[in-house]
Amino acid sequence: MKRGDSFSMAGYVGVCLSDPWLQNQFTQVELRTLRSSFLEMKRECSGCLKLVHLPEKMSRLKHVGEDLTEEERAALLNQSHQSLEPEVDFELFLRVYLNFQTLATEKKGHGAKNASAFLKSPTSTLLHTISESEKASYVAHINNYLSEDEFLKKYLPIDASTNDLFEIAKDGVLICKLINVAVPGTIDERAINTKSMLNPWERNENHTLCLNSAKAIGCTVVNIGTQDFIEGRRHLVLGVISQIIKIQLLADLNLKKTPQLMELVDDSQDAEELMNLPPEKILLRWMNFQLRKGGYMKTVTNFSSDVKDAEAYAHLLNVLAPEHGNPSVFSVKDPLARAKLVLEHADRMGCKRYLIAKDIVDGSPNLNLAFVAHIFQHRNGLSTETKQIRFLNIMPDDAQISREERVFRFWLNSQGSSSYIDNVFEDLRNGWILLETLDKICPGIVNWKIASRPPIKMPFRKVENCNQVVKIGKELKFSLVNIAGNDIVQGNKKLILAYLWQLMRHQMLQLLKSLRLHSSHGREISDADILQWANDKVRASKGQTRMESFKDKSLSNGIFFLELLSSVHSRSVNWSLVTKGLTDQEKMMNATYIISIARKMGCSIFLLPEDIVEVNQRMMIMLTATVMYWTLKPPSNEEAACGGGASDTESASVGYSSSNLTTDDSASDSSTDDTLQT
Repeated sequence: MKRGDSFSMAGYVGVCLSDPWLQNQFTQVELRTLRSSFLEMKRECSGCLKLVHLPEKMSRLKHVGEDLTEEERAALLNQSHQSLEPEVDFELFLRVYLNFQTLATEKKGHGAKNASAFLKSPTSTLLHTISESEKASYVAHINNYLSEDEFLKKYLPIDASTNDLFEIAKDGVLICKLINVAVPGTIDERAINTKSMLNPWERNENHTLCLNSAKAIGCTVVNIGTQDFIEGRRHLVLGVISQIIKIQLLADLNLKKTPQLMELVDDSQDAEELMNLPPEKILLRWMNFQLRKGGYMKTVTNFSSDVKDAEAYAHLLNVLAPEHGNPSVFSVKDPLARAKLVLEHADRMGCKRYLIAKDIVDGSPNLNLAFVAHIFQHRNGLSTETKQIRFLNIMPDDAQISREERVFRFWLNSQGSSSYIDNVFEDLRNGWILLETLDKICPGIVNWKIASRPPIKMPFRKVENCNQVVKIGKELKFSLVNIAGNDIVQGNKKLILAYLWQLMRHQMLQLLKSLRLHSSHGREISDADILQWANDKVRASKGQTRMESFKDKSLSNGIFFLELLSSVHSRSVNWSLVTKGLTDQEKMMNATYIISIARKMGCSIFLLPEDIVEVNQRMMIMLTATVMYWTLKPPSNEEAACGGGASDTESASVGYSSSNLTTDDSASDSSTDDTLQT
């Protein structure tokens, strides 16, 4: 196989290089994307791309184009090459890219200290080292929580001193099971391929299910493909595992799960602010609350430099479990010795160690966060009868708003925005992430010259950003009646959700339209088209059900969607596992199975089983449209190069078209909730 050649498996297109070291510097998604850029540059140079062309041509690439000037790129090439006239092949192109990336990273001041910062950015191509301490900690976590699993117990316990973790993860079962530990019920385990010997396609299905499910619980997996797991790429596997474990450890850090957190606030206004904080911030607030109880007045603002001396930990544990304390912890001068005493105290409390003393003094952010989160789970020191809990009775608690916020938050994070979104209503108020998302869906539609990048101190700049968001929405024919940017700045929940629904729907219709443009039906796609397509598919496969509209209450038993999935992928549904959907429990079982089967096929969907059982009209449209897109999308090399593969193309964007997208009310029976009004 020649360097730069592709290999294919079950619709997945990979790029194979002759140099194993170079191959290991990139994920398959990155290789395909870079190869596409390389071929485009080569075409622009009439088939003869030379080194001298790269400083200018690489300006379009992320990181190396944004963070380096053309002069800096040219200077580096002049230093490292005697002549810039040689023709560039793909592997030389990649080596130059790595050199530029190294320079860009040094220029920005990032170093090896960030090599293991997996929780928010698990896909760096520059530093592919892994932390052995983190690996050992995550292995211990897996051994503890999955030891009784019927399928995995023959492989457990895993030896942390070996690479067994990455070998076991190659069939996809381990990470699927770990996702269900973190967020129970995310994956219907009936959909996981669990034979003792899986063929390549079955492995690929497991990894596709794993990656789409990881996205659906909030993991960032933008630049990871199934082949990266099959190859056992250690930094990527560990990155995803760390995010899943983090989600599990922080699951109780909200007022619904732990109402005792109300003790941290004084009134309902503060309580609403607390509800909007990301879990890490709530954990820090809890830690500082307990530290002030013990007379420790320094404020801990992070899980790295602020805890390296272990003093905060010594005071925290003394407040939570003074009976297990050792007074010498406050007199010892050596931070490492103090850290060891802290961990001895934690052991006497019954807390598992997610770190060793060296991890504390080294300031490992992931492991310190895991350690504090575990302490919170084990003994949070909050009153169980605090009078402030009465505030919860007057706090707005709309389950539907909460579910939709979750869907749109995970969808936005899957788009690869510059900032991770913890709360839609708070994190979109400056308009920047919405502008980024609009530009990804409709490239070139944003006027960046009048946009303000965060941090934004002047309130009117936020309004300007949001005004442009509204203006673009009107250009895209969104229903935005009497709405101004200030409504987004003020965090109006109903209006933000309605805007995001129209944006998500627009993206899917654009994707479907892009496929239709290649056929003889190059017209606009409407909800009626999606409805008709689904019914035609089910009827052609001898199905027994029909969908009258996206509000059809008969959809709640799940049978129609199971017949639809079976019609587009005949072996996807195991009908012996399907219930009749007569009771609420049977409906939930079918709904969970539908979501897992769709994700296993390669559909990137963010709805919950409740959305199917309750026939949430918006989510029914998106589920059907996503299955339609997956079915019609050709597995071409060119598309794969733009981010293709079963698990990473679903949120790809297409070029902007100013033409109006048709909405057929008879199909979607759209309610007034889809219209933004004041």
